[in-house]
Amino acid sequence: MNLLARYAESIFWMARYMERAENLARILDVHETFSRDTRGVTNWFSIVQLNADEKDFFSRHDRPTAEAVIHYYMFDTQNSNSLLSMLHMARENARALRPWISTEMWTQINVFHNKLLEMSTSDVPMQNLSKVCTWIKEECQTHTGITEGTFYRDQGWYFYQMGKYIERADQTTRLLDIKYHTLLPSPVEVGSTLDVSQWTTVLRSTAGYHAFRRVYPRGMSPTTVAGFMLFNEGFPRSVVMCVRQIDGVLTRLRSRYELRGGAQAMERVDELLSALLSRPIEAVLRQGLHEYLDWIQLQLITLTTEIAQAYFGMDAPVAVQAQSQ
Repeated sequence: MNLLARYAESIFWMARYMERAENLARILDVHETFSRDTRGVTNWFSIVQLNADEKDFFSRHDRPTAEAVIHYYMFDTQNSNSLLSMLHMARENARALRPWISTEMWTQINVFHNKLLEMSTSDVPMQNLSKVCTWIKEECQTHTGITEGTFYRDQGWYFYQMGKYIERADQTTRLLDIKYHTLLPSPVEVGSTLDVSQWTTVLRSTAGYHAFRRVYPRGMSPTTVAGFMLFNEGFPRSVVMCVRQIDGVLTRLRSRYELRGGAQAMERVDELLSALLSRPIEAVLRQGLHEYLDWIQLQLITLTTEIAQAYFGMDAPVAVQAQSQ
């Protein structure tokens, strides 16, 4: 049977929210590590800044303490960017997709959501934050594995892949921006043990440390790490690899299923891919990595809008999704 626009949108957003939840757990885990260094007092606020949540956060909290930020991003149901809100939205989209997804996919998301719903901030003291974040990451990875092994390969599969890779590319830029922009050390600390330790943590947060060491067995610098996370086509979470996957998905949707529309989205992907392949990391760093990452995020937001217009329809029922990207 043909995939209705509302189901395509729900599949797209279910994938995005599961990927986003995993990456938020990675960000919280990274900050738990960063908070041990000499700038630990201010590090937690950088998560709020990274997600542009300052106004909403301070409407309910006086200061960005570790406890306040952890509650806000894990259990605050009024925050659409919290883990609990993301899991709720993923679950609601999955529930709407019961005729399309496997029983195993639905069961895993449902149980995962309910377990997180039973938890509270008191269950996640600082000494247990990394353990809880690891559990969340593993649950998201379990979802990915179940989906890989049970989701039927029709149009829905391609919309799932498209949502996953758009979100993954966006989140890789955010993880990289944490270190380079909000946690940039003073000039005397560049290349220090602290600096290298933080870059190592960023790589580990993307499960990329061992892959990085295969490419760069000795030494570590902002140039090599940023270049690896942005441009290495063998690394599953690199931005260029994700954009290539998006390009392939859009091409197959048009050629295999003869879906009309999507020309603007394909042009956007072509432009983004060309930009990623045409500029070396040294040039990016000279011109400003933070600004470059912001530009990529803006392109992905625009791409999402173009995909929605092409495939989901302006008058189609809206899948459960947050307003902020």
